[in-house]
Amino acid sequence: MPWKEYTAMQTKEQFIREAKIGILSFSSLCAKYKISRQTGYKWLNRERLLGPAGLIELSRRPKRSPKQTTAEVEAEVLRIRSEHTDWGGRKIRKIIEREGKFTIPAASTVTAILRRNGKLDKEQCEKRGAITRYEYEKPNQLWHMDFKGNFLLLDATLCYPLTIIDDHSRFLVGLKACPDEKALTVQKHLSEIFKKYGMPERILIDNGAPWGDDEDSPYTFLTTWMMELGIAIAHCRPYHPQTNGKNERFNLTLQNEVITKQGFENLEEVQARFDEWGEMYNTYRPHDALGLEVPASRYKPSSQRFPEGLPVPDYGSTAIVRRTDQRGKIFFEGHRLRLGKAFPKKRVEIRPTTTEGVIEVYYFNFKIAHFDLRNRKC
Repeated sequence: MPWKEYTAMQTKEQFIREAKIGILSFSSLCAKYKISRQTGYKWLNRERLLGPAGLIELSRRPKRSPKQTTAEVEAEVLRIRSEHTDWGGRKIRKIIEREGKFTIPAASTVTAILRRNGKLDKEQCEKRGAITRYEYEKPNQLWHMDFKGNFLLLDATLCYPLTIIDDHSRFLVGLKACPDEKALTVQKHLSEIFKKYGMPERILIDNGAPWGDDEDSPYTFLTTWMMELGIAIAHCRPYHPQTNGKNERFNLTLQNEVITKQGFENLEEVQARFDEWGEMYNTYRPHDALGLEVPASRYKPSSQRFPEGLPVPDYGSTAIVRRTDQRGKIFFEGHRLRLGKAFPKKRVEIRPTTTEGVIEVYYFNFKIAHFDLRNRKC
């Protein structure tokens, strides 16, 4: 018979009508409809007891499933999500696994719970994709430092968040609510951070104030001070903020999880919240780049401790040494060379290169300038 012309419901109704008429034997009728006698009797009994509604196909899903997500697990997923509204299935699953309260659901199950409870933004999910990551091999080889964009407080002042991230571990070594972006403000906070965690080998910064605002030099008072401590300075490529991508990504997380969540009365209130959230970020929040482990699991303080006083450069007895004037200039072989206002009254070393007439200038062990004297006016 032409089954495709009928829906399943229509087929059952036609079978019932023919069965009631009784032209064919019941066995022949079942053969005509290519069903078993057991199925035919089932249809007849359901129609007799429930009417047409009895012919509706019932779900074969078991009434109970040992693998079904329990209400307790779903409640725990939603509780964690309510406390951390930007976390997805993988992070929440990691917390459930860590706390060991329930049978661990799959990350996809957690995501499904969030989705059916209206906790996921479809557009945000679609934007997430594979990310190519790079990192230094050990903690404190490189720190990323940046000022996140300022935001207004309820007392009508501005907060400038200073953020400092360890490259290897993503450990948050510094999160400070600053009243400005001045070098002295940063120096004060860095001194406290260096005393607590030691000093890194290198710090990556951008090209804006207070790290690099001199028109003739990428250095400032602040970066000169860090070089005196033995810390190498790396500047991002101009107009390429992605060079400092880890800090940029952290700043976005800070914006989403802290700054946009509430208003703050003053800097003290901001710093209290920063301290609380920073502890959670380092020791509780699963990090995607760390296989959902926490930054504290991969970080240890630096063995390079913060000194009591600044060291004096020792260039050796055979070095060519000059002292800059108040404006950061030196005189060499009749040439007046400007190193920048970040180097007033400083002792620097001049090193000739393999090219005659070309020299490099060092402050401590860091090259700060390169001059070609061959076509230079005195």
